[in-house]
Amino acid sequence: MKNQLPDINPSPGNYQSSQEEDEIDLGDLIATILDGKYLIIFVTLVFFVAGVAKALLDTPIYNADGMLQIEEKSSSIDALESVYSSLESKAPALAEIEIIKSRKVLGEAVKNLNLEIIAQPKYFQIIGEAIARRFQKQNVGGQVSAPIFGQDQYAWGGEAINIDTFTVPESWIGKQLTLIAGEHGHFSLLENGQIMLEGDVGKPIIKQLGDGQESLALFVSLLKARPGTQFTIMRQSLVSAINALQGSLTVSEKGKSTGILSFTMESANPVMAMKTLNEVANIYVRQNVEQKSKEAQSTLEFLDKQLPVIKDQLEASTAALNEFRTNKGSIDLDIETQNVLSGVVAIKTQITLLQQKRDELRGKFTESHPTVIAIDKQIARLQTQMTANDRKIEALPETQQVILRLSRDVKVSTELYTTLLNNAQTLRVAKAGTVGNARVIDEAVLPTDPIKPKKPLIVAVALILGFIVGVVVVFIRKAMHRGIEDPDQIEKQLNIPVYATIPHSDEQAKLSEKIKKLGKKPPNEVGILALDNKEDLAIESLRSLRTTLHFAFLEAQNNVIMITGPSPGVGKSFVCLNLATVLADAGKRILLIDGDLRNGVINRSLGLNRDDGLSDLISNAITLDKAVHHILEANIDFIPTGSIPPNPSELLLHERFGQLLETLSKKYDHIIIDSPPILAVTDACIIGRMSSATLMVVKAGRHPMRELEQSAKRLVQAGVHMKGIVFNDLPQKSSRYGYGYGYGKYVYRYNYQRSN
Repeated sequence: MKNQLPDINPSPGNYQSSQEEDEIDLGDLIATILDGKYLIIFVTLVFFVAGVAKALLDTPIYNADGMLQIEEKSSSIDALESVYSSLESKAPALAEIEIIKSRKVLGEAVKNLNLEIIAQPKYFQIIGEAIARRFQKQNVGGQVSAPIFGQDQYAWGGEAINIDTFTVPESWIGKQLTLIAGEHGHFSLLENGQIMLEGDVGKPIIKQLGDGQESLALFVSLLKARPGTQFTIMRQSLVSAINALQGSLTVSEKGKSTGILSFTMESANPVMAMKTLNEVANIYVRQNVEQKSKEAQSTLEFLDKQLPVIKDQLEASTAALNEFRTNKGSIDLDIETQNVLSGVVAIKTQITLLQQKRDELRGKFTESHPTVIAIDKQIARLQTQMTANDRKIEALPETQQVILRLSRDVKVSTELYTTLLNNAQTLRVAKAGTVGNARVIDEAVLPTDPIKPKKPLIVAVALILGFIVGVVVVFIRKAMHRGIEDPDQIEKQLNIPVYATIPHSDEQAKLSEKIKKLGKKPPNEVGILALDNKEDLAIESLRSLRTTLHFAFLEAQNNVIMITGPSPGVGKSFVCLNLATVLADAGKRILLIDGDLRNGVINRSLGLNRDDGLSDLISNAITLDKAVHHILEANIDFIPTGSIPPNPSELLLHERFGQLLETLSKKYDHIIIDSPPILAVTDACIIGRMSSATLMVVKAGRHPMRELEQSAKRLVQAGVHMKGIVFNDLPQKSSRYGYGYGYGKYVYRYNYQRSN
């Protein structure tokens, strides 16, 4: 029955242990990061190199900017606005922004600057453009760089091309063609490797294609390159060019309701960015002026149509008034009637002007437009006032009613005719000197410094991101590698006691590295941690294991100890060698046998060759005295593996091996055998049947539980009684971070448990 650790402080201790299991162990997190420091450094370095490469290879982006002012609409453009100015609202700046980014404005800019034509040199993959930019920046003589790597078909700096005309069939829109520079300004245009046309710089070329219905026209005004340099040219659709321009153009209002518009453009070509911005601004201002002039012309045409009609009405009403007076004689109106007449004339004039404005607006808007509805409401209010005045007129004598109506018609027609005539004359003057309500405040200038890429920021972000990704990779690797790191899990799930927990030793790591560098050559000196550093924590753990084994051998059938492991590289040879040294230090006679006939390495730590060892003894090739080597420094005897046999398992099954162990067990207090891994070969099962105590060395964080279960199952099936497990290479948290909780609790708990 498995012994339990005595509860020194039951209530508080148990509560604290439960809390510690639920809480996140900051020390464990830091230890995981430190264990994966080289992976983190590697990932960070990769990201850093990628960030530097991106900062150096990315195409610089320049930002050109300018400024426009949108003023309030001038009242001189529309003389009728004095009547209904309160009925209209000023167009917001957002509307002007959308006008600037409309296809009407940008489309004209695309055509004027030939932005439908894309022509650029062909660069070497990835690094070619960066090399060309560096040469262009350093070269002040306007020369063309010599080819690098012998790749003369690529541009390496200083190349330039300008195409003024490039007309292609509709089916060729968006197709990339190759232009190859020749000698003395000659060039060739290729499509899929086939020459379509040839020509010279400065001379237009036209070629009929197919049945003559389609043609290919090209005019190259500038070509600066070495003979053989290739350029990529393409004509994109007008819509594609406009969309590209819209994507790079930004227009926004500075402040709120200021009427100041800031427009910027980002481009890899600073000269083209400046030209494009200025062209867009000039087109917008010109179209603004043309629109104002067009509005004045439209209003003037409307007035010219209304003037003859109003003139005829004036003449007819004047004739009717004169005829009435001729027949009835001169009639004077009293003051009250004259006041009524003045009010009626004013209201009638306003109604007529509003109706004319409504007719003009109906040519632009529907009946449901807010301006039209507002005019209708004002006309309705004036009609109500007109009805009230009509009631006053009906109360007058009949003669005065007639003379008042005739006088009203004459005055209204006169007022309208005079107003419209003045407005028409004003519009003719305004149209001749039309000025738009938009003007350029700041023209775009040539940008000198790129805004992208931000090299320091890219490198800094790459470093930070690399470190974060490295840490994440380390934790993912740890999560995916489900190795057992807590000895508690082994005891709970396998019901096998853990005899000792051995912490990681930096000194042993140095010894192992030193021996590894020597290769197969023996070091000719003893490298045992128990001799070099007796106070090492790993050796202290082995001393506790020595005490535990003392009690384990009280009922043992012999004094043979086999030490094995689930897989290679768990530290079983280290445990064998140092445990033998610790036992010998206590006055015991110890024999250490390297039973790993395939890959035994203990002899290298003792400065010996593997010849004349166990395999030779079993084969009767040598005598026992020749096989046993006394290690004076450790005060132990050692039998190496001997020559590598062709059949190690069959050799260990020979009866001479059992007889050899019986003979040796009488001469020594303990015989420690280092056996091969359990899951690799069957040697451990053979040796374990002849041993009274079998210890399995498990490396912390190395083995999943399934592997340990299979190892234990294989030993049980072979009839081997496994005494316990040695948990090896547990990270030393206490030595790293300065606090004793960590591996120390495992050392105390399991060694105390085994000794009691």
